Amino acid sequence: MQTYEKYMHQCLELAQKGQGLVSPNPLVGCVVLDKNNNIISTGYHHKYGDNHAERDALLKLKNGEELGGTLIVNLEPCSHFGKTPPCVDLIIERGIKKVVIAMQDVNPIVAGNGVKKLKDNKIEVIENILNEQAQDLNEVFIKNMTEKKTFVALKTASTLDGKIATKTGSSKWITSESSRKKGYELRNKYDAVLTTSSTVLADNPKFECKTKILIDRRLKCDFSLDYFKTGKIYIVTAKTELPQYPNNVEFIVCSEENNKIDLKEMFEKLFKKGIMSVLVEAGGTLNGTLINGNLVDKIYQFIAPKVTADNSSKSAFDGRNITDIAECKNFKIKSVEQIEPDILVTLKAVDNG
Repeated sequence: MQTYEKYMHQCLELAQKGQGLVSPNPLVGCVVLDKNNNIISTGYHHKYGDNHAERDALLKLKNGEELGGTLIVNLEPCSHFGKTPPCVDLIIERGIKKVVIAMQDVNPIVAGNGVKKLKDNKIEVIENILNEQAQDLNEVFIKNMTEKKTFVALKTASTLDGKIATKTGSSKWITSESSRKKGYELRNKYDAVLTTSSTVLADNPKFECKTKILIDRRLKCDFSLDYFKTGKIYIVTAKTELPQYPNNVEFIVCSEENNKIDLKEMFEKLFKKGIMSVLVEAGGTLNGTLINGNLVDKIYQFIAPKVTADNSSKSAFDGRNITDIAECKNFKIKSVEQIEPDILVTLKAVDNG
């Protein structure tokens, strides 16, 4: 019996080449086999507006060798007209006899319709091959489609005792250069990087990324800082009287709650702006507020083999006083990666009620 896991792994690897380029579309890779189960073409969704993975792979074939073959793809082929024509129509036209998918599309205008059309045209469909891995890969797309919300990931670098800086603010450098490089790479996976005026005023970071979001409730930052010199920048503020601002800046005015920006309102407005995913790089106060509000979907925690043993040092997550361990916010460890001498622990949120 033919197994398709190895080909699906290849699809998932191909799909990842589109990281940071395809939003708001999903990450998709495709492998095409001939009737003798030999790989004859591969493809992936390169960037938003380009051909989908199935079309990318099939249009490379010109001699009909795909006739009677198998197409493997990590997401149900689309059945609607968008930026490109429906992939199922091309699959049918090219004489594919079997389609193997990892997961059904969660987009309501596709969900199951692609599979139905394939089956209606006598094409065998095999589903749920590496389904969990496929869902992990497209976690952003799934949340966007099913909840109509921005996916929120949080990155922090701490000591073993969870500290991100000393009481004087000294933090350079807790983790190694290799960990910092990995952290910079994470920025490219997300639509925008979010931080606070406190972080910008303390560190004056450039944050080399396409889009930045700055929470500056009282507009304390000035535009001469390095932070404002590159990228598109959304400034989230509670001020309604706005200053003159550079062309790369746009304001998002939000209401306040307990002298803090209403974060739920902020994310709703960001979603409407087309920001499908955000990586948060901030201090313990914002990190703690996001976690306490059940607004974090994923955490990347870089941990250095260092201990401050100092209660007055600044915590990676701050803002609560609890008396019972059952009150903890829970996460599921998805992976632990060694980045000498540090480790990167990646966690996903679970239902915290």
